[in-house]
Amino acid sequence: MEAADQMSVVLMSRRELNRIDILARLESGRLTPAAASALLQVSERQVYRLQRRFREDGPAGMADRRRGRPSNNRLPDVLREHAVSLVRQHYADFGPTLAAEKLEERHALRISRETLRTWMIQVGLWLPRAERKRFHQPRHRRKHLGELIQIDGCEHRWFEDRGPPCTLLVFVDDATSRLMALGFVPSESAFAYFEVLRRYLDTHGKPVAFYSDKHSIFRVNKEEAAGGDGMTQFGRALAELSIDILCANSSQAKGRVERAHATLQDRLVKELRLAGISDLEAANAFVPGFIESYNSKFARRRGIGICTGRWTG
Repeated sequence: MEAADQMSVVLMSRRELNRIDILARLESGRLTPAAASALLQVSERQVYRLQRRFREDGPAGMADRRRGRPSNNRLPDVLREHAVSLVRQHYADFGPTLAAEKLEERHALRISRETLRTWMIQVGLWLPRAERKRFHQPRHRRKHLGELIQIDGCEHRWFEDRGPPCTLLVFVDDATSRLMALGFVPSESAFAYFEVLRRYLDTHGKPVAFYSDKHSIFRVNKEEAAGGDGMTQFGRALAELSIDILCANSSQAKGRVERAHATLQDRLVKELRLAGISDLEAANAFVPGFIESYNSKFARRRGIGICTGRWTG
């Protein structure tokens, strides 16, 4: 069969097929222009334009003429290729939001995070949210800043291959998800928590309560433990300060700090890499600025501080 004799296939949406039916009834006199206008939800003037196109081009003329063409707002291919190349070279393990920030900060390339997200998904640099595991949030937030602070330690290769693994102690406000304090320490211990606790108290004053896991730093777990008041060193120090300590029954119960760990293992590791930091002292000097930046992006604006007193030791 000759190519000229072959029928071309025109893809149409259900809306366009419905439009053809209404215009066919208009042409046959079974509908008035006013009725067609109401059914098509366009003005009568637009009905006459559509009727003219239907007469000239037939049903195929009702197909969207922009179908298959690039959007007028589409960014140039050369810009897309440049951005993807930079991400692949410098930020291959970054999320779209952080990668977009770094493209603007370090390369003067301003691209929306959603556009970059689409590009990264297309080239396999990012996995859509629907395909990723999500944390379960089992309970409501507290109402006020400082009412409950979730605390936990996270051992990780924070300096990647530039230094040994270490632990980051994380203090997160339950009401707002604000990072209240961070501390890089060699390992999770009572003395390490004392140091970060003092930093927290100097900066924010006393909270109502801390919320932790059942680590032996926070709770005496051995039933056969004899003597003493049944409190750990850390618990005894909090009692002296009139701060409650609550212990969660599962990691899901302290979801705020668990999600902070996931975000920090993504963002903070990369920020430390970009800053060339590979030791505890430099990392601890770096975190105040990081906390301020993090909270400006992720903290919720909810509640007011209920603890205004300052602690001095």
